[in-house]
Amino acid sequence: MRKRNLKLPCPFASRSGVPVLKRVDPAIFLRRYFTHCLACGFCRDQCCTYGVDVDLETVQRINEHADDLERFSGIPRDQWFSGEVEADDALPGGGSWRTGVANGRCVFHNRGKRGCLLHLFSLDKGLDYHQLKSIVDCLFPLTFDDDLLCPADEVDDGSLVCLDTGPTLYRGVREEVRYYFGTAFIEALDRMEAWVRERNA
Repeated sequence: MRKRNLKLPCPFASRSGVPVLKRVDPAIFLRRYFTHCLACGFCRDQCCTYGVDVDLETVQRINEHADDLERFSGIPRDQWFSGEVEADDALPGGGSWRTGVANGRCVFHNRGKRGCLLHLFSLDKGLDYHQLKSIVDCLFPLTFDDDLLCPADEVDDGSLVCLDTGPTLYRGVREEVRYYFGTAFIEALDRMEAWVRERNA
């Protein structure tokens, strides 16, 4: 049974204004995963299997680099996203669009090598990768559900193959959380983490 969610001392909004978090699932301080993705020799980027939801603010920024990104990746822009735009007020831009999937991997997967072409493109162009990778992508294996910061579904259902070794979910993406929600939020989470760990020692 999952432990009761913890209430934050105040609401914390992301740098885009949404999502706004008010609660935390204590499992983020207890569950573990390998963390150092490109040093992993066993998962073959399994977490890239299904693509990712990209918030509409990030979709717009990706499209601003469309010509260069097409040349860099060799992937036509009409293959980047699939399905319909999904409305969601908790996401920057008010919704998301899912990346396409080709041959069992996200269309932006760096085939034949490892990792994400959006990340590699950002580094190549001297851009902050947060501008072209979605908040959902950068926070994984954490996510948010309404006002709750919690483990991603792949943690809950056990399908994330690198579970139960390495740092905690929170520690693995702590600096990503800081980027989106700020240092005051990290300080609040660190206090929660200490409280949870003391009670689970």
